[in-house]
Amino acid sequence: MLFKKHAMRVAMGMLVLAAFLLDAVDILPLGFVSRLEALSYDLRLNLTMPRTVDPRIVIVDIDEKSLAQEGRWPWSRAKLAKMLDNLSDHYRVAVTGFDVVYAERDESSGLKVLEGLARKDLKGDERYQSVLTRLRPELDYDALFAKKIKDRSVVLGYYFTNQGNVSGVLPPPVFPAGTFAGMGIPFSTVNGYGANLPELQKNAASAGYFSFEPDQDGVARRVSLLVEYRGAYYEALSLAVVRTLMGGPPLIAGFPADAGNGGYTLLEWLGVGDLKVPVDEHVAALIPYRGRQASFPYVSAADVLHNRVPRELLEGKIVLVGTTAPGLMDLRATPVSSVFPGVEVHANLIAGMLDQNIKFKPAYVLAVEVLTLLAAGLLLTLLLPLLSPVRASLVTFLVLGGIVGSNFAVWQHGNMVLPLAAPLLMVLLIYILNMSYGFFVESRAKRQITGLFGQYVPPELVDEMSRDPEKFTMEGESREMTVLFSDVRGFTTISEGLKPKDLSRLMNEYMTPMTRIIHKHRGTIDKYIGDAIMAFWGAPLADEDHARHAVLAAMEMQATLAELRPQFIAKGWPEIRIGVGINTGVMSVGNMGSQFRMAYTVMGDAVNLGSRLEGITKQYGVGIIVGEHTRDKVTGVVFRELDRVRVKGKDEPVAIFEPLGLAEELDKKVLDELDSFEEALGYYRKSRWDEAEALLRELAQQSPDCALYQLYLERVAYFRANPPGEDWDGVFVFKTK
Repeated sequence: MLFKKHAMRVAMGMLVLAAFLLDAVDILPLGFVSRLEALSYDLRLNLTMPRTVDPRIVIVDIDEKSLAQEGRWPWSRAKLAKMLDNLSDHYRVAVTGFDVVYAERDESSGLKVLEGLARKDLKGDERYQSVLTRLRPELDYDALFAKKIKDRSVVLGYYFTNQGNVSGVLPPPVFPAGTFAGMGIPFSTVNGYGANLPELQKNAASAGYFSFEPDQDGVARRVSLLVEYRGAYYEALSLAVVRTLMGGPPLIAGFPADAGNGGYTLLEWLGVGDLKVPVDEHVAALIPYRGRQASFPYVSAADVLHNRVPRELLEGKIVLVGTTAPGLMDLRATPVSSVFPGVEVHANLIAGMLDQNIKFKPAYVLAVEVLTLLAAGLLLTLLLPLLSPVRASLVTFLVLGGIVGSNFAVWQHGNMVLPLAAPLLMVLLIYILNMSYGFFVESRAKRQITGLFGQYVPPELVDEMSRDPEKFTMEGESREMTVLFSDVRGFTTISEGLKPKDLSRLMNEYMTPMTRIIHKHRGTIDKYIGDAIMAFWGAPLADEDHARHAVLAAMEMQATLAELRPQFIAKGWPEIRIGVGINTGVMSVGNMGSQFRMAYTVMGDAVNLGSRLEGITKQYGVGIIVGEHTRDKVTGVVFRELDRVRVKGKDEPVAIFEPLGLAEELDKKVLDELDSFEEALGYYRKSRWDEAEALLRELAQQSPDCALYQLYLERVAYFRANPPGEDWDGVFVFKTK
């Protein structure tokens, strides 16, 4: 009976479970699940990386410093021969691997030109022929480099491509053609390559390809350790370096222990001596990143050429010669960084092979995923409809915790990668469907919006919000907004001079039009604090022009209050003047408070600055002060810069401005006066006191009631007597709020 009552919820849960099962067995692939799985892999990798530096592998970096000192790439083979001599004889490295291919002949010595002369113009010149014969070994840079490679533990690099082009000579394959014929193993296959010159390859101890394809999202998470070319199989650079380090043991192909006599289709691992390297179904190994770039020591190739590297840093180490110079295009996107040197990818693989800590995905991963989906899906589908929201949430989070905990345990201690995104996403979807069912109907949502925000925003905004109620919440969030603070000046004196009844009437007649103006300009009333008003723009309803609306509201508040003053005086009440501070910035907005009382409000440094700006309006004798971020976002309004200040509680100086009015409404006299003040302010900040004082006195004569000019005349007089110093930045520091 209970399940019949909740049949719709059970049916929805079963549909979700079926969709994820079909995705797991690849009958109905859900692309977003595979993308989330890749992201979950990246997250686990980043959370568990050792983030230590491995000194066993050193990267000799053809960096910008090397290119600046030794010339642009490619360098001559003679220079590379010298570097190899230094690495082998001076530093005595264990293995040198090149993440670089040498497919073209080096003709930088000019030998080709000299031999051309010997065959033609100077064919009969015996002396010339004798000198050329003697110099030829020194000028044949390729032969020189090949000679230095011979009998040393040098692993060359090359690349595979699917463009069909071939150059250079491939090394012997590690598995000859036909080795895995008929097994159905989905090797990566290629039809072209770029390899090294024959004499270089002939003298090298080994060679491995350094090319690898990223995943579908462009991120390098794995490297194919074997690639098939014309039926034969070739090894990756990292595998070739490890084999060379171990003396060149043959590569072993590992299959499941219960494999038959050739009917299997899975290659499970590759063996190098006592080492086993796990591979996936495409014979690729997951890259065991240790951390971000520089998880291995880097030394500049230029420093190796000139023996400037401490010997102990390189002696007995594995050396990879590669590049991080941006122009040489060997930078990859990886789970740990969007820009990562390709040579360090190979270093991570080599370290993982030596440490035997490469993650693997065994053949039974699919079975584990299906069982996990079935167990969690059936449990929640049948149980959640019977539980209260609190208990349903508790059960769901316990299931989520179990999945995540067991997954991380297997990851860390079993070195195994099990699917995580699909089970988590399925559990969350089943939970969300159960919790949302029957609750989100339009009429209820509208009533909820009205109940939540009706006391803060005007009715017309509530109606606008109710058209899409799911977009609005009282939960905390961070967004760019504008806040306004207004305060009645001298309110203590006013309140002491009025009877309580008259004071109440005065405040009601003052607050009502002020609130109406804020609502008119799409503002949200935060709170009334005695005689003060706090309001903000940009929440709960998004408002691209929040700064402009706040400034227009402030100017209208001042204009309306000027019209109210004669009415207040006629009633025997005192005049009311207010200061308004406005600031724009990133703020936290939401329902905040305690378990006893909550309020929809804004918090943050930008809010505090708005309050400080209101507090200093009386210092400058103006009605409105706005911050520089507000000024920058408002068009059509003319502002006067008042000062650059450090308010109490803030270390960084801010520019403050007074809105003078709409640009189309200001007369020429106001604009001329503004220009003169800006010129005076410029002189003031340059400590040119005489010019600043002359302009300020002229302005003060034109507008004797303007306290701002008197303020700056006092400052000029003070600084003339007490020079602020050559490093003065023109900023005024407020010591009080």
